[in-house]
Amino acid sequence: MTSRRDFFRLLGAAGGAVAASSVSQFALAGLPEPVIQTSADTMDPLYPETGRPYNPVVTLNGWTLPWRMNKGVKEFHLVAEPVVRELGPGMKANLWGYNGQSPGPTIEVVEGDRVRIFVTNKLPEHTSVHWHGQRLPNGMDGVSGLNQPAIQPGKTFVYEFEAKRPGTFMYHPHADEMTQMAMGMMGFWVTHPKEKHPWINEVDRDYCIMLNAFDIVPGAATPKIMTMLDFNLWTWNSRVFPGISPLVARKNDRVRVRGGNLTMTNHPIHIHGIEFEVTGTDGGPTRPESRWPEVTTDVAVGQMRQLEFIADEEGDWAMHCHKSHHTMNAMGHNVPTMIGVDHRGITEKIQQLVPDYMVMGERGMADMTEMSMPIPENTVPMMTGDGPHGSVEMGGMFSLLKVRKDLAPGDYKDPGWYQHPPGGQAYEYTGELPKASSHQDAGESLMSAVNEPQQTMEFTAVKPKQHKS
Repeated sequence: MTSRRDFFRLLGAAGGAVAASSVSQFALAGLPEPVIQTSADTMDPLYPETGRPYNPVVTLNGWTLPWRMNKGVKEFHLVAEPVVRELGPGMKANLWGYNGQSPGPTIEVVEGDRVRIFVTNKLPEHTSVHWHGQRLPNGMDGVSGLNQPAIQPGKTFVYEFEAKRPGTFMYHPHADEMTQMAMGMMGFWVTHPKEKHPWINEVDRDYCIMLNAFDIVPGAATPKIMTMLDFNLWTWNSRVFPGISPLVARKNDRVRVRGGNLTMTNHPIHIHGIEFEVTGTDGGPTRPESRWPEVTTDVAVGQMRQLEFIADEEGDWAMHCHKSHHTMNAMGHNVPTMIGVDHRGITEKIQQLVPDYMVMGERGMADMTEMSMPIPENTVPMMTGDGPHGSVEMGGMFSLLKVRKDLAPGDYKDPGWYQHPPGGQAYEYTGELPKASSHQDAGESLMSAVNEPQQTMEFTAVKPKQHKS
C-alpha cells in the first residue's frame, strides 16, 4: 500500500532525472503556457475566441485545453505528469495524467486546422503520445521506437499536423502502454466540421465520456498495473458514481454523447427514457441510411461512439454500462455467496471472538447499503448513491440524464431531483390480493412422455479401474 506522500517521494527517487533535468523557464519561453486544472468538477464549454468558430463540447467532470494562435497555427501544451485524482467522495488516487488531471484535457480543433502540440514529460520514465484515429504523417503517429524516439523525462517534443477530418478521437501513450494507460493517461480529441456537413447534425448539447478502469485495493491509492480484467473501479472520466456529474438537457434538445473506451473490455452503454442513433465512430460520421434506433450500444476496446437523441421526456433517467459488475465500486472478487445460509446461533458465537463481525449477504447484497460497516480510509462503498426515494445501490459506470423543460440554454448545473406529476409514479398497492393458484390447478403437461418405463428398473454402476502406469 502506497500513500500519496510515499507516492511522490518514491517518484522523486525513481525519477530524479525529472527534477534534475526538468525543462527550464528559459527553454519553455517559446512555448504556450501550460494550463493546469485539478478540480474534478464539470467545466463550462470553452467557446473559441481565436481561430475558426465551432460549437464546443462539455467533458463530464473535465475540461477543454486552451490554445494560442501562432501565425495561423493552433498551439497546445500537454504536460505528462503524476496527478492526484478524486475518483469519488472520500477517495483520491495517485495517477498519471496530463495537465493536472486524468483523463487529460479535451483538445478541440476544426477540420483543416494546422495544429502544433508541445508535449513535456514530467514522468519518471519516457513516454509518447499517439493521436488515436487521426490521419497524419507517419512520423507524427507517436509510437515510440517506431515513429519517433521516446520522450525522455524532462524533455519536450513537438507534434504538428493538419486535422484532416471531423470526428471524435483520443490521445494516449504508445510507450510502456500497459503501465501508463493503467495509471490513467488518456484524453479526448474532437475535430469539429469547418462547414455544415450532410452527415453531422447540429446539436444543442455535446458531451464527452472516456471509459477507463483502475484496480486499486481498498485503502490504497495507487493502481495495480498488471491487471487484465479484474478491475474493481470502472470509471467515466476517472470518476465513479456518485461522483460522476449528471448529463443535463433542456426538453427537446438534440444531445450528442461521445464515448471512448480505453479499458480492457467492452461496455454496452444503455440510456433509459430515450432512443438514440449511433451517428459516428472514430472512423468519422456514419451514413444516415445506416442508422437505426437503439437503447443500448456496445463500445469495444479502443473504439469511439457518437450517440445522438432528442431529449423529449422529462425526468431523471439512468445511464450506465449494462455489465452489472461495472456499476459497482471497489468490489471484491472472492466474496462467497451467502444467500440462504442460516446464521442463527452462529453469528453470536463468532461475535464473542470478533465483536465487529456482521453477517453479509444472506438475503442478497442490498443490506450493505443500510449497514454502517466500517470501510478502509481511502475507498468508496460498493453500492452507494442516495436518490429522493432511498439508496440507488449503484457505483462505477453510472450516471443520470436529467431532462427539464425549464432549463436555460447553456445551463449545465444539476437541476436537482425531478418532481413527478400526480399519477406519474409507481406506488404501493394496499388492496386485497387474489389467492395464488396452486400447482394442482395448473393443468397437465402439454406433451406427455414417450415410452415411459412400465416398472421400476435397477442397475449397477461399475467404476472403471485405474490404468496402470
